[in-house]
Amino acid sequence: MSNYSIKDLETLSGIKAHTLRIWEQRYNIIAPKRSDTNIRSYDDHDLKKILNISLLNHNGFKISKIASMSAIDINHNVLSVAQESLKYPDHVHNLMVSMMEMDELGFDKIISKSILQFGLEKTMIHIVYPFLNKVGLLWQIGTISPYQEHFISNLIRQKIIVSIDNQPFESKHSKKYLLFLPDTEMHEIGLLFTNYILKSRGYKVYYFGQTLPFDDLLEACQTCKPDYTFTIITSLGLRDTETWVEKMATHIPNITHVVTGNQDFSAHQKHKNIFIAKNAEAFIHFLG
Repeated sequence: MSNYSIKDLETLSGIKAHTLRIWEQRYNIIAPKRSDTNIRSYDDHDLKKILNISLLNHNGFKISKIASMSAIDINHNVLSVAQESLKYPDHVHNLMVSMMEMDELGFDKIISKSILQFGLEKTMIHIVYPFLNKVGLLWQIGTISPYQEHFISNLIRQKIIVSIDNQPFESKHSKKYLLFLPDTEMHEIGLLFTNYILKSRGYKVYYFGQTLPFDDLLEACQTCKPDYTFTIITSLGLRDTETWVEKMATHIPNITHVVTGNQDFSAHQKHKNIFIAKNAEAFIHFLG
């Protein structure tokens, strides 16, 4: 059982801490534990309840009405809203609850429905990525275990791979992309999504996946002769990131290298063959 601060609940639910305190006092919607110094703490049950309350409140239910509902009534109304909702944040909330309950069927239904409603691209950009950001926060504060993160990541990977496999094999564009992750980079969801973005637009893609050493990248570029490479850098340190980008720019000068991730790449804008994509939407715009 995890412990959350009221600030954690605010970040994960979108409800201001001040509002949560008022709801506690006025409606007794949750009863936090308190330390000897009167600091509130919340458990998994509290977080799931707040996520569900947030979902209902954002869909027009007054807090006074929600406070009078039983747990069964709350769950019933959450399911009803989830079935009808066209709002991205609602799906993010439901994914959070499904992850915490290790509910594979529920998680699958939410993702599948979102893809039918919005398509894979909008589902990834507006639902999956915000959800993964929240998962990252839970990881930082130590409230989810590695098995939970792996469980969810593999379900998302499966959805993207199925969508990639459903794309026509024929290429409509003469331009070719080589996709890879540098040494020690293991988080493949973003790279798989980029593979889908490119293949859905008819580009030829060479997919090399995780932890490709630079010498292998050099050889792959000589063999495949791509017009572009695409990589995501998230876990490398600043020095290793600079080394990778500099080596790509100077050792493979006749290819445009698209780089994205959570690093500061501003120093590499000087290279004409380096394009920094701030996010998936920026890369889609780059494709035109």
